[in-house]
Amino acid sequence: MSELSPLKKPQMRSLLHQQIKKNLALVGISVLAAGIYMRFIFGDGRKQKYADFYKTYDIEKEFERQRKKGLFDSCDTK
Repeated sequence: MSELSPLKKPQMRSLLHQQIKKNLALVGISVLAAGIYMRFIFGDGRKQKYADFYKTYDIEKEFERQRKKGLFDSCDTK
């Protein structure tokens, strides 16, 4: 028969401290990943879409279109 090894004693102190360290490390990694996503994937793509939209946007043409629909009370509808 094989010999039985003695049972390892349970750790009774600083369990909460170790768990908090582990959780803080995981939270830090998660926050870093979310920040990178927001900055490079979400934010830069959104800025590029706005830039592309305003390259061809004509505010005078848009104003005239809205004025002709009668959306402004202070302007004549021609």
